Amino acid sequence: MSKPTPALGNGGRRSFRFGYKTKREMPLHFMLLPGLVLILIFSYVPMVGVTIAFQNFIPLKGLFGGQEWVGLDNFDYVFSMPTIWQVVWNTLRIAALKIVAGLVVPIAFALLLNEVRNVFFKRTTQTIIYFPYFLSWIILGGILIDILSPSTGIVNKFLGWIGVGPIFFLGENAWFPYTMVVSDIWKTFGFNTIIYLAAITSIDPSLYEAAAADGAGRWKQTWHVTLPGMHMIIVLLMVLSLGTVLDAGFDQIFNLYSPQVYESGDIVDTMVYRMGLQQTQFGPSTAVGLLKSLVSFILISTSYLVAYRLFKYRLF
Repeated sequence: MSKPTPALGNGGRRSFRFGYKTKREMPLHFMLLPGLVLILIFSYVPMVGVTIAFQNFIPLKGLFGGQEWVGLDNFDYVFSMPTIWQVVWNTLRIAALKIVAGLVVPIAFALLLNEVRNVFFKRTTQTIIYFPYFLSWIILGGILIDILSPSTGIVNKFLGWIGVGPIFFLGENAWFPYTMVVSDIWKTFGFNTIIYLAAITSIDPSLYEAAAADGAGRWKQTWHVTLPGMHMIIVLLMVLSLGTVLDAGFDQIFNLYSPQVYESGDIVDTMVYRMGLQQTQFGPSTAVGLLKSLVSFILISTSYLVAYRLFKYRLF
């Protein structure tokens, strides 16, 4: 005669559920292991190099070879540079313009594309605008240099047909920052448009039917139904984008800028590249990178906190 299974208390039930859940999810944890190892190797181990910001670093001595500690001298040197605040201003201006345009353009395009009833045209348009997102800035940089050339570029040829003189988009300080913003939108707005289209599809169709029954046209339906239905994802992406306010796009600007546009196009990342790899000023360049990382960490943490408090958004 078999013995009856003893009843489990609350603690026993919790322990059983935890053990069952852990066993069931163990394969998923093992799948994450290679990614975690790569993150440790390429993201956390290099953090040891932060000490260079406080040293008069000489590569021949190695990272642990008795480097001379100079305290905050590298930070004093960075803040005494005559161009530092211009570089910070360039970074903030370009990044802020990208954030604003990166919200407005995809939202407007998603609203327009949502009104298209031809499924074939709609899907073809989504594919076309999404394609540049997969191309690197090395490829797109070469394309932009060709089409924006003041002598042979198709853009300046068109401007010549309407009586406008050639414009050196990539060589004039007045035009360079806005060229970076427009070209960045060209590359990324297709991806963001798909995000907003997904938000639109989650809106209850009965709301449109009720609005139409009340006499609302397409414009009023968009204003009073579609946009309010999208507001959660719009505000969420806007809040989360605050963490990138010091990231104006190194890949893009590095492949497109030149010394004649340093005044308006030089950003923190490109300055760090020149100081560290071209001028071998390892200490000051690491100091700038460390300051940027600290500010970005504060902004990202604040944005996630705001997103959680206002919209209950959380990663885990």
